[in-house]
Amino acid sequence: MPTERLTFTGHDGSTLAARLDLPDGPHLATALFAHCFTCSKDIPAARRIAARLAGAGIAVLRFDFTGLGHSEGEFANTSFSSNVDDLVLAAKALAERNMAPSLLIGHSLGGAAVLGAAGGIDSVKGVVTIGAPYDPGHVTHNFGDALDKIAAEGAAEVMLGGRPIRIGQGFVEDVKAETLTGKIATLHRALLILHAPRDATVGIENAGEIFSAAKHPKSFVTLDNADHLITDPDDAEYAAEVIAAWATRYLDLKPPAPPPGAPEGIVCVSEADPDGFLQDINSGPDHHVLADEPLAYGGSNRGMSPYGFLSAGLGACTSMTIRMYARRKGWPLDHVQVAVSHDKVHAQDAESGGGQAQADTFKRVINLTGDLNDEQRQKLLEIADKCPVHRTLEQSSTIITEAV
Repeated sequence: MPTERLTFTGHDGSTLAARLDLPDGPHLATALFAHCFTCSKDIPAARRIAARLAGAGIAVLRFDFTGLGHSEGEFANTSFSSNVDDLVLAAKALAERNMAPSLLIGHSLGGAAVLGAAGGIDSVKGVVTIGAPYDPGHVTHNFGDALDKIAAEGAAEVMLGGRPIRIGQGFVEDVKAETLTGKIATLHRALLILHAPRDATVGIENAGEIFSAAKHPKSFVTLDNADHLITDPDDAEYAAEVIAAWATRYLDLKPPAPPPGAPEGIVCVSEADPDGFLQDINSGPDHHVLADEPLAYGGSNRGMSPYGFLSAGLGACTSMTIRMYARRKGWPLDHVQVAVSHDKVHAQDAESGGGQAQADTFKRVINLTGDLNDEQRQKLLEIADKCPVHRTLEQSSTIITEAV
């Protein structure tokens, strides 16, 4: 996944730091990600979700709000309203690159911020909140006894996430005064709400209130046992997959025309886990699957192996070819099942150095169900050998490799 560092000017003139995660394949849409309160663009959940969406063809801009992470400015002088302003300016920066965002994603208070900002960004068609509060003032519950000191002195340090953060009275007053009810009711965009029932920081009732205030189209998906910061990689991956699948319904994710000689388009494979073997596989905007290796070979077993996909292609093509022939002939074929196995051992081929010297053998067991006579069954088995993938595997193929 290519990542570009960039900057843009925030609400008070400060330079804000951002990362633009780009797809390896066709760029189908752009999302703008707002991180959680006092977090940063580099929080693990944001990185993982951005990587997954980039694998699905959606570029993601994530940035540090004013005074946080690598961005300039004083956080103590910011407010909820200034966060909304920063989001609108981030969208403007994307639009100047001809990448106006069609999707807003906000985590925690960032979720409330995207609800507040959506009305000011014309290009947005969908909004996603993750663990977002219905009332932005909810965040002041984390300030504890410091609220009195903030009121008396105008600002004070508050321990958040194990580190001191200076909070100003302006932020407290602004966030307490903010109400999202009207903005949610007049969102006029598709809304996806992701929330964990066991979220101890922002209770699940917040998701219910956001959902009740919103007009259709709206969706709610539970994140089950996830914590507020989505620290478990599996939870972050699940959230990203839900967002990507949901977005296909509301965003224009049409890929560019395929090159000549590739009528089915391009299959794009992107590394999802540099420490393992997990891969994102995308075929156009509609089909996304994972490839991996078994645990025994250093993988996480979260998808089929490469040879598994090769076997699946043979099995699927065999079944389709048989069905097409039987349908054309009007034969009573009720069901086709094809079991395929391959005799090589996954990742050991490359390591052994003997991959080219070993013969590939695919064993294909075909089960035909229906009131077929012996002659029909034999003919269908012969037709199986004529499936295009079978013919490709029998012949030597030409692989053209280009470096970019």
